[in-house]
Amino acid sequence: MNFPAMNNGRQTQTAANSSSSAFSFISKGWREVRDSADADLRLMKDRANSFKNIAASFDREIENLINSATPTFTVPPIRQSSEIEFMKKLHPKISEFRRVYSAPEISRKVMEKCGPRANLGIDLSRIRSTIAAEVYGTMEEDMKGIIEFNKVRSEKLNEEGQFGEWEPIRVLKTRFREFEKKNSTVEIFAGFKNNEIVEKVKSSLEVPPLDVPELLAVLVRQSGLFLDQFGIRRNLCDKIVENLCSKRKNQLVLRSLVAGEPPAVDPDKINDELDLRIASVLQSTGHCSESGGSWTDFMKPDVTDGKRHVAIVTTASLPWMTGTAVNPLFRAAYLAKSEKQKVTLLVPWLCRSDQELVYPNNLTFCSPEEQENYIRDWLEERVGFKADFRISFYPGKFSRERRSIIPAGDTSQFIPSKDADIAILEEPEHLNWYHHGKRWTDKFNHVVGIVHTNYLEYIKREKNGALQAFFVKHINNLVIRAHCHKVLRLSAATQDMPKSVICNVHGVNPKFLKIGEKVAAERELGQQAFSKGAYFLGKMVWAKGYKELIDLLAKHKNDLDGFKLDVYGNGEDAHEVQSTAKRLDLNLNFQKGRDHADDSLHGYKVFINPSVSDVLCTATAEALAMGKFVVCADHPSNEFFSSFPNCLTYKSPEDFVAKVKEALANEPQPLTPEQRYNLSWEAATKRFIEYSELDRILNNEHSGTMIRKSNGKLIARSVSMPTLSEMVDGGIAFAHYCLTGNEFLRLCTGAIPGTRDYGRQHCKDLHLLPPQVESPIYGCLRYACPGRSLVGLCSYL
Repeated sequence: MNFPAMNNGRQTQTAANSSSSAFSFISKGWREVRDSADADLRLMKDRANSFKNIAASFDREIENLINSATPTFTVPPIRQSSEIEFMKKLHPKISEFRRVYSAPEISRKVMEKCGPRANLGIDLSRIRSTIAAEVYGTMEEDMKGIIEFNKVRSEKLNEEGQFGEWEPIRVLKTRFREFEKKNSTVEIFAGFKNNEIVEKVKSSLEVPPLDVPELLAVLVRQSGLFLDQFGIRRNLCDKIVENLCSKRKNQLVLRSLVAGEPPAVDPDKINDELDLRIASVLQSTGHCSESGGSWTDFMKPDVTDGKRHVAIVTTASLPWMTGTAVNPLFRAAYLAKSEKQKVTLLVPWLCRSDQELVYPNNLTFCSPEEQENYIRDWLEERVGFKADFRISFYPGKFSRERRSIIPAGDTSQFIPSKDADIAILEEPEHLNWYHHGKRWTDKFNHVVGIVHTNYLEYIKREKNGALQAFFVKHINNLVIRAHCHKVLRLSAATQDMPKSVICNVHGVNPKFLKIGEKVAAERELGQQAFSKGAYFLGKMVWAKGYKELIDLLAKHKNDLDGFKLDVYGNGEDAHEVQSTAKRLDLNLNFQKGRDHADDSLHGYKVFINPSVSDVLCTATAEALAMGKFVVCADHPSNEFFSSFPNCLTYKSPEDFVAKVKEALANEPQPLTPEQRYNLSWEAATKRFIEYSELDRILNNEHSGTMIRKSNGKLIARSVSMPTLSEMVDGGIAFAHYCLTGNEFLRLCTGAIPGTRDYGRQHCKDLHLLPPQVESPIYGCLRYACPGRSLVGLCSYL
């Protein structure tokens, strides 16, 4: 910079002021230049660092992508330009520049050259030239790499005016073309064996918690009943679960490859893997359950012996001598005798107070094990062989008004999931009136209902019976549609139900057949087999034929002059029945109830049974098996017995008198071998397997479906869209579930209070968790695994 000289000494003070102003202006201008230069340098440095980071990140992404596809896939390292050193060199240059121009000598030189008429002009171009020389001189060497890259890139410009490929991209495309040419899936996925993620999982010693997709998969899978009402079928839910469990799917592929198998993924394996994950997570928390439906139900072991599982669920148990206690017990024994399937008999457990009301002779049990021993001893004494089947108990309560046992809680949860294959519901309408739990047809592959009791006939005898019978009839039809695949009616005496056929699938105790053989042998030897006249045996309630019996005897008392009838039975109406007979002066001899096979009953020749409320009277079959005459009404309940020559049916009261006299005056005919076989449990079991379609189910055949085995469980897979009838059945099941969940509605329809869940005494007797822990509820659905919900599951995680 050049300043004019000062010539006049008198203007010294003025020159000093001018020099001070010039220096201040120079300092201010220099600060602005310095700040602008610093900002430009910071921007250049940030852009250089950003370019460096982007390049390094891009290199890492390419290497990770190539390494994840196959371990042999390698990309040559990308040659980076040398680190930009000009920033490091630039900093000392600027510092030197600041030091020089801020020194006191500069200020002095400026003062010497300043004059009063100084023309202050700052030539910033020289400052700019100085900075540019410093900066561009240091950047020249480092920019060679970039210039060289641009030169190479421009040389590769093709004829179409497009740039050639960058070397790493060209190598990457080449590797991808090689990857696509590989035909073997094993070769493609071989790299997963030594994958870093797999190694980390293997080395992990803790069970990882369920992630969000797995929890959603559990929710979707267990909400199948709810989603089904909106048209979302189970196969679609399975696909959703499969997609949510893609991580588990990849692990299954890996396991298949390690085992040398094709990497085909079975949806059922994914479900099983999800079950195992849930079980392992819960096990890691230390949670366990002693009930029949424990978390171990998720772990479905392989069925090595290839046997199917049959669960028989009934509404009564010994020592209550009723048909629904005796016949299911024999059915379980003879199904297990064939050793073609495993059998479980599920019977109700009553608390001590209810046992005193139901069981005869003040017989009570302190534990389920004690009652099980009693049942097995009673059975082995009569069948003559040791039946290999399991006996389990579910909570039940006795209803005095209905004179029957009502299940408490979800009965289906007491059959473990691994055994939920074939279900036989003895009295399915009775079991499902107030059933608030999993739908039987959802849990089991095949559900067969056996109708034992003509409830409409009993209800019609009550107050407002016709109206009650109307509602009960339709309720029975609805619960049958919702919970059964097939229904067997023992006779036409029951109401006509959907999906039903008529067949007697009951037999008689082998002990009665042996008694009949003994009687036939005595008669062949010329001995007198029968020394007594007529008798009647049955539970002493009006509906069990006592009303019909007293009416017939009272109306024809003169025609049957001298006729004496012994009556054996106990029941709630015993006092009233005996008082009525005494008031009418009927020749009836009342005795306490006893087993029909008791020795004191062998000498009777005629069994009289005027009941029309029975579906299929067991006592009638037992009397025929012992070789006795049977006098019974011409009624659909006796249609099976009418083919036996010793069965005398009457159509009118006058005909009743004639049949009684005929039986007392003659001797019964011995049973033929064919007739004895038709009364046996072997024949009854054969009929049951045929009419319930179990023969096709056991042979893995079912009309309209394909059944396949997965981890020991046979699953029926639909090959077509659901029919309208199936959709209606599903809607009925959902509506029934919602209605039975409301305690007020249950009480209005006659349910025992507190039977939606079992009580504390049942928890104590059966060693169950409280229902609030065992069966928590989310929304309006329970978790399908026996007795647990997703909320309860999440609370344990």
